[in-house]
Amino acid sequence: MSGVAPLRPPPRVRRRRIAVIATALAGVVAGGLTVVTTSPAVAAISPTAWNTVTAKHSGKCLDTRNAATANGTAVQQFACNTSTAQQWQFQPTSGGYVRINVRTNPAQVVDVSNVSNADNALLHLWAYGGGNNQQWLPVEEADGNYHFVSRHSGKCLDVPAANTADNVQLVQYACNGSAAQSFKVTSVDAPPNPPGTPDLGPNVSVFDPSMPASQIQSRLDQVFNQQEENQYGEQRYALLFKPGTYNVSANVGFFTQVAGLGLTPGSVNINGAVHVEADWFPPQNATHNFWRGAEGLTVTPPGGLDRWAVSQASAYRRMHLKGNLALDDGGWSSGGFMADTIVDGQVRSGSQQQWLSRNTRWGSWTGQNWNMVFVGAENAPAGNFPEPPYTKVAQTPIIREKPYLYIDAAGAYKVFVPALKSNSAGPGWANGNPAGQSLPIEQFYIAKPGVTAATLNAELAAGKDLLFTPGVYKLSDSLRINRANTVVLGLGLATIMPTNGTTAISVADVDGVKLAGLLIDAAPTNSPLLMELGPANSSADHSANPTSLHDIYYRIGGSAVGKATETLRINSDDVILDHTWLWRGDHSFGVGWNTNTADTGLVVNGDDITAYGLFVEHYQKYQTIWNGERGRTYFYQNEMPYDPPNQAAWMNGSTRGYAAYKVADHVNTHEAWGLGSYCVFTSDASIVGERAIETPVKPNVKFHNMVTISLGGRGTIAHVINNTGGPSNSTTNKAQWVNFP
Repeated sequence: MSGVAPLRPPPRVRRRRIAVIATALAGVVAGGLTVVTTSPAVAAISPTAWNTVTAKHSGKCLDTRNAATANGTAVQQFACNTSTAQQWQFQPTSGGYVRINVRTNPAQVVDVSNVSNADNALLHLWAYGGGNNQQWLPVEEADGNYHFVSRHSGKCLDVPAANTADNVQLVQYACNGSAAQSFKVTSVDAPPNPPGTPDLGPNVSVFDPSMPASQIQSRLDQVFNQQEENQYGEQRYALLFKPGTYNVSANVGFFTQVAGLGLTPGSVNINGAVHVEADWFPPQNATHNFWRGAEGLTVTPPGGLDRWAVSQASAYRRMHLKGNLALDDGGWSSGGFMADTIVDGQVRSGSQQQWLSRNTRWGSWTGQNWNMVFVGAENAPAGNFPEPPYTKVAQTPIIREKPYLYIDAAGAYKVFVPALKSNSAGPGWANGNPAGQSLPIEQFYIAKPGVTAATLNAELAAGKDLLFTPGVYKLSDSLRINRANTVVLGLGLATIMPTNGTTAISVADVDGVKLAGLLIDAAPTNSPLLMELGPANSSADHSANPTSLHDIYYRIGGSAVGKATETLRINSDDVILDHTWLWRGDHSFGVGWNTNTADTGLVVNGDDITAYGLFVEHYQKYQTIWNGERGRTYFYQNEMPYDPPNQAAWMNGSTRGYAAYKVADHVNTHEAWGLGSYCVFTSDASIVGERAIETPVKPNVKFHNMVTISLGGRGTIAHVINNTGGPSNSTTNKAQWVNFP
């Protein structure tokens, strides 16, 4: 992640939030409470659901002070925080009136103190006794919000003086139509999944086109409101759409996957936006918009423009966008990855510092910055590195697309495993169903948080594949994958943390293992290695059926202290890396030169390894070491460590610093396209990294289109490759080199 202002983005052509805001309550399931409204529409509030109640004027939530439940506890407004002290139930009494129960103790209700009829009488909790001062009439307003009228006084629930501060106790006051008496009611309960849905755990919502749009929108908004800023929380969500058409919009926050359950994107049509904004991190800075994804949808955005303002670990796959797509939000952005996707209109990269587009098609592309790579991209833009900094490879030499969950024509849940393909361009589904194999859901052990490593390994040994539902899995032992063709698929960025210093996942030297959609998170106890593909000295030929990794991310520090000497080691031959981010955390919790220690990101010992979209950042020694023959990398993004305290702390013998990409001296054949390495030394701007790339000089070791950047001039990369190119420093921010040797 970097934060240096790049070129200006395209002009903004939409309101700040694209999401269609629909009332959370209209059209809720039959049996809901009918209330008097100010319009001809009849509103319905579920009598059993739990809800947040948000003041229109302040955006703050109805709350019980200090989460207490005793008689006399103040009912106040407070910043929304997802606690049960901010969750309320509207239980019918009679005549359309309700008692407003608090979730922390449903016997306690919102009560007008002293049964007063006066303006500014305080509201508090009190045990329900049937009094009229404990009953309220919800009245729906034109915008879908509500005001609440006391049965005994006829006065409205009110935030006194329209105050916007925390801890302001609510009152009753003569109804006046002000925003301080207007409240949005949003269900915090996920709608039940349709009949026939496998048990995918509480954090997977499956939507059916027969559901009311308001109910679906409410769930989408609820998850986003919780996840918009939840960069390091443990909550994970998958929001899945069965085949059909939906009039909703999804704003995609942290640790959220929004996906269609069709075999092809055309099976699920969203008349609305599926988008990522950067409102939470002004000035619209998208450099922290990590860990999310959209897959398998056809999207028709309002106004013809959608926005996917992201940085690393934010996959956009198997999408068909019927409009234009902006990849930034007006501020900085540091992405990104798009694959197997069609955009009918124009893709505008804006401030994106770098981007990989693989097997894509669009009307046109506009924008450039430092490192834009197009592999198998139909209609790639004109121009070549260095100006514009476009790297174009006409065909993708070998790829298997990411496996995914879908529903077949008979309504059965399956996992589709796309076939291996060679020398391809454009999306694999554009001319019909993709080639591949469907596996029944019964072939999978469906894992939920709390399961043990012993159980998971027993299921693997019994021949099961694994489907991880959203959540964090703290495992005391490694997962051992020994069977050829095993599929391990995560939903909602399911996260595996090895707690005892073990390897999170080890894979035998077998054919065709597929790992997809997982975050591997280091624990405070150091793991010498987080993931290993094949044991040392693996030598089997897997060229006909390689192992592949898709959207596999690794994190060391950030959410808490994490330590891992080495992150990913590939010993098997023929492995495909299809979008991976190896990240030693540079901000938030548990970070520091002597805290989240991590020597090396990727070590490749196997031969014939191919990487697309390889992001490796902030490791303390070499970022990537390539020992195998005939390796290929299509797009490499790197930042050197931010935090060496001084030059002496970051020395490789007598060499200043460590290279970002190291090809071993014995390697005879290697090739890489579109590589960027950046530095920003936050403790000491005099620190120098001697070179970004180190490689033997041999005829068949080739590098194309390289760039180094000194971010804000804080530090120096002396040479781009070996002793060629550069420097990047406070005087010359950017250095480029086209071909080496």
